[in-house]
Amino acid sequence: MAEGSSSHYQVLRVSVTATDKEIKQAYRRAARKAHPDHGGEAEAFRRVTLAYETLIDPKRRAEYDRRYASGASVPPQPRPGDYSGAGFPGPATSAGVKRPQAPRNTAGDPPVYVPAFDDPNEVPLLSEAEASRQVHGQPRKRGIFGAEARIQRELRTVQLISKQVLSPIPAARLINGLRSPSDNNHIDHAVLSGYRLALVGSMLLPKGAYAWDGQSLRHGGRTIAPPQLSHIVRHMQDIFPELNVTGWVVLHSPDGNLHEPVIDHYGRGKGVNGGIEVVNGAGLARGLKQFLSSGPAPNTVVVPVLARLLRGMH
Repeated sequence: MAEGSSSHYQVLRVSVTATDKEIKQAYRRAARKAHPDHGGEAEAFRRVTLAYETLIDPKRRAEYDRRYASGASVPPQPRPGDYSGAGFPGPATSAGVKRPQAPRNTAGDPPVYVPAFDDPNEVPLLSEAEASRQVHGQPRKRGIFGAEARIQRELRTVQLISKQVLSPIPAARLINGLRSPSDNNHIDHAVLSGYRLALVGSMLLPKGAYAWDGQSLRHGGRTIAPPQLSHIVRHMQDIFPELNVTGWVVLHSPDGNLHEPVIDHYGRGKGVNGGIEVVNGAGLARGLKQFLSSGPAPNTVVVPVLARLLRGMH
């Protein structure tokens, strides 16, 4: 079978006899390179994703091969929620020619599900009712000592994210109490919107000034160990190469003041700990909204990713 420039095989740089394992490995490499959050182009990322989704499905791959071998045109078809980088029509110029404008932010738009639930060629991985819920799971009582404090801080985080992040971003999905894919620990919270995923840990600490240099958290001359998220973020990034995965640790004050504790970010080591952000409640609300809403297609619910998160990724 001769390959043309639009071949899915060529997009992923694999042979027409590539195995599923080889296709998955090629997709991970291509997705990292093409993702807009990593300096790639939206249209290139769309082609990579479409190529993978076609070739990894036996029925779709067989149909693609038949059409391609016969010389029939098989142009990539856009899916709901795709972002191609094309601008929206702008105001007419004096010559009557419309100029493209930058795409508007769609974070506040109603959710678009990919793949669509009414697509006859897709078998839903989740029910539409389950996928439409914004909050999944709840903080789990783990261990004996400190369980109440842990549940209290995690409930605060759930309430904060639900009110400040999920409301303005209808497609955002909060998953609580995930088991870490890296070890036997848990991930307090994960927030998915479009092609961005934030992993969130929480701490309940006294008021005061804290210093975060990217590696250690200091208060009153002593060092406090924040939740170890960096290795989990790296592992999740490997699991979901199509996403931009980040880690956040929110510090809650005993009285619920979102602006306490005060956190000073300093030093050349900032961001060394796997890019983990350490913030207070107000900082988490502001930072998460900015991170999720500025990503590609923030009004999209990527159903296969959500399904894997809800199933624990094991």
